[in-house]
Amino acid sequence: MGSPGISRRSLLGLGAVAAASVAGCAGPGASSQEPPAPPIAMRSGSFTSRFRPQELTGWSLAVPGSTGGSPSGPLPVALFLHGTGADHRMVFDELDAGGVLARHVARGGTPFAIAAIDGGESWWHRRESGTDTQAMLVEEFLPLLAGQGADTGRLAVFGLSMGGFGALLLASQHRVPGLRAVAAMSPAVWSLYDAGRSDNFDSAADFAANDIFALRPELEPLPKRIDCGTADNLLFSVKDYVKDLPGEHEGGFQAGGHDGGYWRSILPDVLAFLGKSLA
Repeated sequence: MGSPGISRRSLLGLGAVAAASVAGCAGPGASSQEPPAPPIAMRSGSFTSRFRPQELTGWSLAVPGSTGGSPSGPLPVALFLHGTGADHRMVFDELDAGGVLARHVARGGTPFAIAAIDGGESWWHRRESGTDTQAMLVEEFLPLLAGQGADTGRLAVFGLSMGGFGALLLASQHRVPGLRAVAAMSPAVWSLYDAGRSDNFDSAADFAANDIFALRPELEPLPKRIDCGTADNLLFSVKDYVKDLPGEHEGGFQAGGHDGGYWRSILPDVLAFLGKSLA
């Protein structure tokens, strides 16, 4: 597997971690009767990955604090994989994941951290270009998160669209020992290779090596949740994927499209599922 590609010196040299406490994360629409939400500490940074050396790789980590005044100790982590045209900030800036996480904890849900990282347009697997964002996640980002004090022995992965595919693929290929759960929002999945999708796969052989339909049996024992909007163009493919998915799974098909409004509507339930699995 190789040694982690990031040293503490290189991490600090490529931008010191920025930490900020986001207080008052109750957010719009929260009931005044709800318990106070804990502060969310946001940490961000960037590094040069040996698996995508052409550009800096940015990352963010959201860590809920304790409402009781005592340290909460190392927290488990839910790793978020973004979709096309986005980056690691998307889940926080567009979906308000920090606020949703704070409300989850305030309501008694299992505290956990949310980590996100840039993956470009790689589709979260090794490409002919030499980019290998899956290896970056496992060999570089997880050690970085451990260095930030996260409990990477308790890990879940979730994502949307391209990142939903990436989350299912990562879980199916058993790249992360002891992974506790996977969740996919509107995953971009297809059962057949299409040469017109060269952005997704380099060749028919590349598709076959990363065919999550064929890999479905690998997910049987793992807690899993899959959601898709009923107005999403991917609905048929996602239903086809779920139809023969072995083992129990959560999620469903709710009103909505392939957009931020839909993802915001289901994110509280997705985080509740992840928290339950990480408990």
